[in-house]
Amino acid sequence: MFLKLWGWYRNCLTSHPLKTQVISSGFLWGAGDIGAQYVTHSTAIKRLQCTDKEAEFRINWKRVAITSAFGLGFVGPVGHFWYENLDKFIRLRLKLTPKSARFVAAKVAADSIIFGPLDLLVFFTYMGFSTGKNAAQVKEDVKRDFLPSLALEGGIWPLVQVANFRYVPVQYQLLYVNFFCLIDSAFLSWVEQQKDAPWKQWFKSVQILKEKGGQGRL
Repeated sequence: MFLKLWGWYRNCLTSHPLKTQVISSGFLWGAGDIGAQYVTHSTAIKRLQCTDKEAEFRINWKRVAITSAFGLGFVGPVGHFWYENLDKFIRLRLKLTPKSARFVAAKVAADSIIFGPLDLLVFFTYMGFSTGKNAAQVKEDVKRDFLPSLALEGGIWPLVQVANFRYVPVQYQLLYVNFFCLIDSAFLSWVEQQKDAPWKQWFKSVQILKEKGGQGRL
C-alpha cells in the first residue's frame, strides 16, 4: 500500500511538481492543525475538569481550512521554488560541492536566516487577518508569538535541515519538510491558540527590557 502510494506521489511530482507540492502542503498543514486543536482541547479538559459532554472533542473545520490554505497558498508554492533555487544558488554561484559540510552548512544558514523567520511572520500575520482581526491586533499577536516561536524552532529546524540537505534529493526536500511541518503546523497553531500564556511573557519582558535599554543609550 505504502509503495503504491509512494509511486503515485513520485509520478505526480514528475508530471506536476508545483501542483503536487502545493496540494501535499495544504493537506499536511490542515492535518497538523487538527492535531493542535486536539492537544489544546485535551490540555484544557485536564486543567478545567470539564463534564463528559464538555469534554467531547469537536474539530473546528473553519480553522482547519484557514490553516490548510496557508499550506496551499504559501508553504507549497514558496517552498517549492525556495528549495530548488537555494540548491542552484549554493551549487552554481557559491560553487560548493553538493552534500559537503560547507554546502549543507550554507543551506542550513540560509534557510534559518531567511525562510524560517519569513514563514513564521507570514503565518502569524495571515492567521490574525483570517480570523477577522485588524492591523493593530495582528501586530500585537505577531509581537507576542513571533519571538517565542523563533526561539523554540531555532533549536529544532537546523537539525532537521542538516539531514534534509545532506541526504534528501532536491525534488523531495519540500516533502521531507512537510512531514515535519505536520508537527510544526500543530506547534504553531498551538502557539497561536495559547494567547497570552505565562511562558510567552518571559520573551515579552526580555523584548521590553531591550527596548528600554536602547532608549537609555539615546
